[in-house]
Amino acid sequence: MKLLIYMPALNEEKGLGGVIKDLPKKIDGIDEIKTLVVDDGSTDRTVEIARENGADVISHGTNKGVGSAFHSAVEYALDNRVDILVSIDADRQFNSKQIPDIIQPILKNEADMVTGDRFHSGIPENMSKTKYWGNKQMSRLISLLSGKKFRDVSCGFRAYGREALLKLNLFGQFTYTQETIMDMVFKGMRVIEFPIDIKYFKERKSRVASSILNYMFRTLKIIIRTVRDYKPMIFFGGMGAILLLIGMGFEAFLFYHYFTAGRFSPYKAVGFIGLGFLVFGLLLVIVGLLADMFNRVRINQEKILYELKKGKYEE
Repeated sequence: MKLLIYMPALNEEKGLGGVIKDLPKKIDGIDEIKTLVVDDGSTDRTVEIARENGADVISHGTNKGVGSAFHSAVEYALDNRVDILVSIDADRQFNSKQIPDIIQPILKNEADMVTGDRFHSGIPENMSKTKYWGNKQMSRLISLLSGKKFRDVSCGFRAYGREALLKLNLFGQFTYTQETIMDMVFKGMRVIEFPIDIKYFKERKSRVASSILNYMFRTLKIIIRTVRDYKPMIFFGGMGAILLLIGMGFEAFLFYHYFTAGRFSPYKAVGFIGLGFLVFGLLLVIVGLLADMFNRVRINQEKILYELKKGKYEE
């Protein structure tokens, strides 16, 4: 059983060496432990320090985002026949001593993916209330869309089994945390949360969520695209149904006025507005039906992609 511990890094020369040294060297049930640092455009000695401390390094050269870094880590894990991939930050926020614990559900075949839960005891120390509120709203949204209850969907401390790695098919470069959960849940994989320790430093800003509004906007774009691709009938049909209801409301008002007053005026325009809503609503429902048909093709293509990956990486 081979474990890969992966860390994305951007200008982490000060603490990276200590973080790598603190990583577990032996874990029950694991035969080999490898460390990978994905350098995302560092301008300091991050790459040198990672190599000096025995880590393998993938260097992007330019800052592409943690989503791209995760893509590189998944490809590396599959290329090297890794059984479990653990992602953990390189800034000491997470407790690396919990790595043996977070992989246990995968070792026991109880989960395909385990994601850290920072909020099991409420708001963590030194975490801003704004950031906490944003995380909770995002968790509520993902829980609603996925149909599975999650308390923390943005944590970077996670573990993925080999089947999860083979089935992952992500597109987001800015971030990947929410998209990964939805991708796994929609594919019927077992995703569970695990309570973890977290330490926030007052002087340090989040690399991803330094601007809450920008982070939420870019993350919502990824989520919307994911729902569109995996649940097209809900996405297009839902909007179409809303427009149809609004259109029927306008038309109902117009006909009520006609039956009580005996004429359409002065509300003729209401009828045309309602008709517009009905037409656009019907078009969206039709688009949803067509997209749902293409979604079946996508599902079959992903099954083929899974088999191709399995053949490529396990031959």
